[in-house]
Amino acid sequence: MIRGVTAILGILIAMALWNTAGAAGLKVGDPAPGFTLEDQDGSQRALEDYRGRWVVLYFYPRDDTPGCTTEACRFRDDVHRLRDLGVTVLGVSLDDTVSHQAFAEKYHLPFPLLSDPKGRVAKAYGSLFGLGPLRFARRHTFLIDPQGRIAKIYRDVDPKTHSEEVIADLKALGA
Repeated sequence: MIRGVTAILGILIAMALWNTAGAAGLKVGDPAPGFTLEDQDGSQRALEDYRGRWVVLYFYPRDDTPGCTTEACRFRDDVHRLRDLGVTVLGVSLDDTVSHQAFAEKYHLPFPLLSDPKGRVAKAYGSLFGLGPLRFARRHTFLIDPQGRIAKIYRDVDPKTHSEEVIADLKALGA
């Protein structure tokens, strides 16, 4: 019985690694993968629309969960500082636009939350996690420079301090 459980766990771990392996090789200086996604208000948002501006593209697992709420509210609280630096914040998860709208309204989030229900954008950024039927975006952030290149990647994010970290790095990068 234990061998069977161990074998199943091994297969599930291998599947999870395979599901996230695709674009995990993105590195600083690479062109940011393009996308067009719908936001919480039903508007289409394309990465190319922000060319000429810095973009904080942050992926998060689920709307209205403790860590995701903390991270979103920290970006909300710092949005004026980010805008003063010429930065646009875009949040992305696999949740639908209805969920995003409720989340944005509940916490008064002043930036777009983009719906990536099939996980294509999360996968392109190496941020899609899948374990069998369970799929969500990993908590990763990408700073994208005005030319559309990745300037910084965060794969180990603390929701409580991340916004401050991003602001400090944007200042160091000359945003």
